[in-house]
Amino acid sequence: MVQIFNNDHTPVDVVITTLMVATRCDIKEAAMEVWEAEHYGKAPVHFAAEEECRTVAQIISKAGIRAEVSREWND
Repeated sequence: MVQIFNNDHTPVDVVITTLMVATRCDIKEAAMEVWEAEHYGKAPVHFAAEEECRTVAQIISKAGIRAEVSREWND
């Protein structure tokens, strides 16, 4: 999965647009994920195979948003 982390320097509209491009989600889902990152410090934004997640995280990172690829479950 891909998680994003809250920061104080990337405008919300940039994060929303970036998530829509990177994950192909709609504006409603992107806005919910941004809200979650703002309130909890991080938010899962994409679930897929590792290669796809790495591509998504790379797109997100290019916008100045910290993105991390990890296993969905730690078992």
